[in-house]
Amino acid sequence: MSPLELTFYTIALATILYYLIPTVFRGHQKPLPPGPRPWPIVGNLPHMGQAPHQGLAALAQKYGPLLYMRLGYVDVVVAASASVATQFLKTHDLNFSSRPPNSGAKHIAYNYQDLVFAPYGPKWRMLRKICSLHMFSSKALDDFRLVRQEEVSILVNAIAKAGTKPVQLGQLLLNVCTTNALSRVMLGKRVLGDGTGKSDPKAEEFKDMVLELMVLTGVFNIGDFVPALECLDLQGVASKMKKLHKRLDNFMSNILEEHKSVAHQQNGGDLLSTLISLKDNCDGEGGKFSDTEIKALLLDLFTAGTDTSSSTTEWAIAELIRHPKILAQVQQEMDSVVGRDRLIAEADIPNLTYFQAVIKEVFRLHPSTPLSLPRVANESCEINGYHIPKNTTLLVNVWAIARDPEVWADPLEFKPERFLPGGEKPNVDVKGNDFELIPFGAGRRICAGLSLGLRMVQLMTATLAHTYDWALADGLMPEKLNMDEAYGLTLQRKVPLMVHPTRRLSAHVYNSGF
Repeated sequence: MSPLELTFYTIALATILYYLIPTVFRGHQKPLPPGPRPWPIVGNLPHMGQAPHQGLAALAQKYGPLLYMRLGYVDVVVAASASVATQFLKTHDLNFSSRPPNSGAKHIAYNYQDLVFAPYGPKWRMLRKICSLHMFSSKALDDFRLVRQEEVSILVNAIAKAGTKPVQLGQLLLNVCTTNALSRVMLGKRVLGDGTGKSDPKAEEFKDMVLELMVLTGVFNIGDFVPALECLDLQGVASKMKKLHKRLDNFMSNILEEHKSVAHQQNGGDLLSTLISLKDNCDGEGGKFSDTEIKALLLDLFTAGTDTSSSTTEWAIAELIRHPKILAQVQQEMDSVVGRDRLIAEADIPNLTYFQAVIKEVFRLHPSTPLSLPRVANESCEINGYHIPKNTTLLVNVWAIARDPEVWADPLEFKPERFLPGGEKPNVDVKGNDFELIPFGAGRRICAGLSLGLRMVQLMTATLAHTYDWALADGLMPEKLNMDEAYGLTLQRKVPLMVHPTRRLSAHVYNSGF
């Protein structure tokens, strides 16, 4: 027998044993949840499709809301209903409080030293506490409210400068508003231009790196699921991640060293300066906070806090364009509460009842992360009478849960009224307590930046709806607008939204803003 034949038969035998042995020794346990039959080696990876959240939703309709799969050699369960998600993220939340191994966390996120992918334990709790106290507390968010409002005002002026030219809205939201609003809070300065096309080349490079990171981390890397293939890097993903990490680390290191300078510390009022001041006592008990952890946290904030808010706002404006009666009702409410002589401020949002219902409906139909970031079972457990093995990866299909016809009437329709008094879900919120609507996740690993993300989406969407009337480019009718999704780490539009804005407020607003 040749070496090649021997290798082939060895792999074949190992594969058979890998699938057979667990079955033999699991006879006394509860059954696994239902799911499609896996293929050899790759398991159910082919069943995921080009848009995994949609593919998994279709499988859940066939096999039920608790789905078991094999992705390569990894056990995976998918929660596709609110009741099943509650079991995992509330009843068994502690057991599913860590992340499974993945190449993105290893090669980009400083080998699991960031907040998003750090294992659950003392280090993660320290990072979470730092974020809760110094970044996302009500006081911290209020302290930087003016920054967010100024950046939204700059966005309004950038759109006004476009004149009669069509505007690619998502690009402006990311480049002009969300990235700069976050960088001013984090670093005390803008990292991108003002919408006029003028920008620092280093800032443009940073923007490109963030976009590349979103693409790479959204790829289902086969090496994560078939360990024997990890070293081969068949898709070239690991190699690209390592190169990107070097570039991102150089960028973050330069920012960090700049902030350590005496001159900057004397004038520092941004969050990075605060983080540096916590290095030797980050928790009030002498805990240490390393440079690597600071850079990893910065990376989390820039990646999770920019693209998500801009893409959700783009979806919101697209839905309002598709539903002109809803847009008219939103504008009528805003004109009544705010008027037409100034821009909307964050303090106005609580008084815009109908608009808040619109935002909830946007989060329902277009969650920025349609599949929640994966968790892993620390120990085996039982869910709904089924056995969930130790080390099983959990995926919560947030997208499918929010479109469940057993929970939502007309689930594919854009109906903000469902969240108003007298509607079907008047008391449902997006903050992780109502499991039929969890765009930010739930439980211990809920998105740390939920409050900031919600404020940014509300303020940007409200301002755009208030300041402009919107028409589609090239005379496209609203009912013909393409609403297809492009899957990545975040839920993007397949076709960017191209629009013609028309001013609707007093002329001075577009020059002076607030």
